[in-house]
Amino acid sequence: MIDWLMSLAVASIFFHSKSSYGHFVPLAVFFAEVWILTSLQGASAGQRILRMKVVRFADGDRPTVRQALIRTVLLCLVVTAVTFDENGRGIHERLSGTVLSA
Repeated sequence: MIDWLMSLAVASIFFHSKSSYGHFVPLAVFFAEVWILTSLQGASAGQRILRMKVVRFADGDRPTVRQALIRTVLLCLVVTAVTFDENGRGIHERLSGTVLSA
């Protein structure tokens, strides 16, 4: 939620699009922010504020750029983020091989 609110703020301040595609600008900002920061730091800005991080499920190390990309694409689809397995991991985490850690 923190990342989404920050993305809305950035989109409204820096992008004044009147086109029909203007509604996708906050999603594009959200995608870029989450993917880049997860790839570089292992956590988005909102996760960093809450002292959480994304790690590889297999060994607990920082996710690769590819894993962060897969996770972010699936996270933006929302359905994969609200659908959980028996371990409490979202589909976006299972398919990317990551898990959110405190």
